[in-house]
Amino acid sequence: MFLTRFRVNTARPGARRLLSSPQVLHAAVMASFPGLLPTDTAAPEGPRVLWRLDQNARAEVLLYIVSPARPDLTHLVEQAGWPAATDPETPGWQTRPYAPFLDRLAAGENWAFRLTANPVHHIRRKADEPKKRTAHLTPVHQMAWLLDRQERGGFRILEKPNGRRLLPGGTTFKKYEHPGDKYQLTVRDKRDLSFDKSRSAGTRGKSVSLVTVTFDGRLEVTDPAALRSTLTQGIGKAKAYGCGLITLAPLTSTG
Repeated sequence: MFLTRFRVNTARPGARRLLSSPQVLHAAVMASFPGLLPTDTAAPEGPRVLWRLDQNARAEVLLYIVSPARPDLTHLVEQAGWPAATDPETPGWQTRPYAPFLDRLAAGENWAFRLTANPVHHIRRKADEPKKRTAHLTPVHQMAWLLDRQERGGFRILEKPNGRRLLPGGTTFKKYEHPGDKYQLTVRDKRDLSFDKSRSAGTRGKSVSLVTVTFDGRLEVTDPAALRSTLTQGIGKAKAYGCGLITLAPLTSTG
């Protein structure tokens, strides 16, 4: 497994095209693997290609990729990077083996995490109609969606100390107290995406609509093997469109 980071040059027209459509960016990411055909898919329980965009500032957009094979992002550098600034030692992106980090994960460790996801549930408006996949639209429901997945994901989202809670007693939300007050978890950057799923060059396919949000928080490793699977397989739906990739970072002393 490999973890890759690529900084997007937002001033270039090619970058604006890539950032305008998850479908276009998905195709560009998958083109980074010479041995992977466009129709290839990962096994249900096996590693797959995951990616995520992080916009830390107006001109700082980072593309993260987790993949079974080492990618070649030369085409992304040419379209949306700094081609003139690259050389064999610094090709315009950074790739590191991911397995050593995954293998070192141990129960009881605490980490900061980030996840962009597509929180959805299945509902029906009438008793006689089939259930329909629908996006969660409020931060409370979006947090609860992630909390429902933490146990099988191999982690536990850390709670706030009582002294830092605005509502020490909490309020009831299903089996959790109000998630916005109890947990070290925030929801931001809600995006409503709509684009065409192209079937081939120059053609339009089915229209796709997604609601995505980014979670930032702190977690404790409870099951290292399950968490390794989560980090390499992703969480939730819409993985082809930049959702599901969770990354870990060391906790800061002030955060």
